[in-house]
Amino acid sequence: MSILTYIAGWPLLAALALVVVPRNYRVIIRAIAVLATLISAVLAVKMFAQFVPGANGFQFEQQIPWVESLGISYHVGVDGLNVGLILMGAIVAFAAALCSWEIQTREKEFYILLLVMAGGILGAFASLDLFFFYFLHELALVPTFIMIGVWGRGEKKNYATFQITLYLSIGALIALIGLIALYLQSGANTFDIPKIIGHAKTNPLAVNAQNFIFPLLLFGFGILVSLWPFHSWAPLGYGVAPSPTAMLHAGVLKKFGLYGLIRIALPLLPQAAQSWAHVIAWLCVGNILYVGWVAMRQRDLNLLIGNSSVAHMGFIFLGIASLDLIGVTGAVLIMIAHGFLAALTFALSGYIYKQTGTLQISELGGLCRKLPFIGTALLMAAMAGCGLPGFANFVGEATVFFGAWKTFPTVTVIALWGALVIGGIYMTRAIRNILHGPLPEKWNSLSDASNAWRKLPYALLLVSLLVFGFVPKLLTEKINPDAQKIVQAYINTGLQAGVKATAVSQPFQRLLADEKPLKRFSSSEPQSTGLKPGVNENGNALAGGSAESVTIGNRQLAIENK
Repeated sequence: MSILTYIAGWPLLAALALVVVPRNYRVIIRAIAVLATLISAVLAVKMFAQFVPGANGFQFEQQIPWVESLGISYHVGVDGLNVGLILMGAIVAFAAALCSWEIQTREKEFYILLLVMAGGILGAFASLDLFFFYFLHELALVPTFIMIGVWGRGEKKNYATFQITLYLSIGALIALIGLIALYLQSGANTFDIPKIIGHAKTNPLAVNAQNFIFPLLLFGFGILVSLWPFHSWAPLGYGVAPSPTAMLHAGVLKKFGLYGLIRIALPLLPQAAQSWAHVIAWLCVGNILYVGWVAMRQRDLNLLIGNSSVAHMGFIFLGIASLDLIGVTGAVLIMIAHGFLAALTFALSGYIYKQTGTLQISELGGLCRKLPFIGTALLMAAMAGCGLPGFANFVGEATVFFGAWKTFPTVTVIALWGALVIGGIYMTRAIRNILHGPLPEKWNSLSDASNAWRKLPYALLLVSLLVFGFVPKLLTEKINPDAQKIVQAYINTGLQAGVKATAVSQPFQRLLADEKPLKRFSSSEPQSTGLKPGVNENGNALAGGSAESVTIGNRQLAIENK
C-alpha cells in the first residue's frame, strides 16, 4: 500500500475513531486528533525525503480499480507538482490540531470535522483520478461551512457562512461541469488523469472543445481560489472562522483550484490556455492591487490577513499565466510558501484573540512587551508576507516575476509595485500598531505561549518558511522537471498550430534543456544560420516557397508554413 494512502488515511481513520469516543473524554479526543495528524506529517516528511527528482512517471503510486465501466479507480501518486503540497498540507494539519485548544464547546464534533477536512484535502492532492480528485476536495470543503457556522465568531458569522457556502458551491459546480465535459470530450473513456494526458498527446482536444472547457475550469477553480472579482467570500469568511479552520482552508484547501489548473487544465487544454493567458494576467492585477488597497483600509487583524491572503493569489495566477518554466515553478513555490504563511498568521491572530477578546487593531498596541514569542513570530510572519529574502515567499515571488517579465512586462511591474509598496505598507503599519507603542493597561495580564507544546505549531510553520527560504533547491529540483513537461506542451502546440519542422539536428527533448523561450523570425529578417527564404538547411526548396526559422535554446530549425 502506498505511503500516500497512509498520509491521507490516518486523519480519516481518526475521525471514525472519535465517533465512538464519549464526548466528556476531552483529553483523549484531542490526543487522538493530534497523534493522527502527527503521524501523517511524519509520513509526509519521509515521503518528501525519499522522493527522487526527475524520475519518470509518478512515485509512491497505487491504483485500485473501482468502477471499471467508467474508468474510475482509486489512483494516487506524486511528482514534483504535488509532493511539496502534500508535505505542506500535512504539516499545516498537525499545526491546526495543536492550535485547536481554543475550542471549548462541542469539541468532539469539531475535531471530527477538522480530521475529515485534513484527510480529504491530502487525498485530493495525491489523487490521480478525476472522480476522487473532485470528491475528496468536496469531502474537505463541506466541514468548512459547518465549522464557520457553529464555531465562528462575531456578529457576521451567519452572513459569512451563507456567503462562503454560496460562492464555493457555485465554484465547485462550475468546475464539476468542466471536468465532466473534459471526460466526455477527451475520448479516453477514463477518469485516470495520466491516461487522459497520454491520450491527449496523440489525440488532442479540438480547439472549440478547449475554448469551452477551459473557462469553466478557470472560473470554477478561480472562485474556489478567490480570483478577483470572485473573492469577496474569503476575507469575511476567514475573519469569522475559528483559527484552525482558517489555517486549513486558507493554507491548504485554497490551493486545490490552483493545483487543478496546473495539473489538469494546462497540459490538456494548451491552446485555450494560451488564448486566456492575457485575461488571467490582468485579472491577477485585481487581486494584487485592488485587494491590496482594501487590505490597507482594514482595522481588523483577521480581515487584513484575509485580504492579504487573497492578494497573494494574484502572484500565483501570474506565474500560471506566464506559461513559462520559471513562472510555473514559481507558482508552485508560492502555493507551498503561502500555505505555511497563511496558517502561521491565522494561528497567531487566533492566539491574540484568545488572550484579548478582540482583533481591532486600534485597541491593541505594545503587545511585544507582554507576548515576546508571539510578537516576534508575528513580526517574522509579516516580513515573510512582504517578501523579505530568507523566507520561502521571496523565492516564489521573485521566480514568478522573472518568469512573467518577457510575456507580461507591464503586469509584472504592477505586481512588483503591489508586492513591495502596497504589501509593505499594510503589513508594517499593522505591526507598528499591534506590537509597538504604549501598552494599554487592560493588557497587563496577558500571558505569552508558556511552554514548548504551545510554541510548537508556530515554530514549526516558521521553521518551514525559513528552511525553504534558505534552501529553495529542496523544492525547485523536484518541481522543475515536471513543470518543464507542462511548458513543453505549449512549445509543441506552437509548432503544430501553424508550422511543421523539416530539419532538426537533435531530439526535441534535448533542445528544451536550455530552458529558453521560443524566438520567432519572419523570412524577411536576416538569419544567422544562412538559411534562405524558401529553402531548408540542405538547400532544397520548400513547398510554397516560404520558410521561417525558429530558435529553440541555442538551436535553429527551418520550418515550412502549412
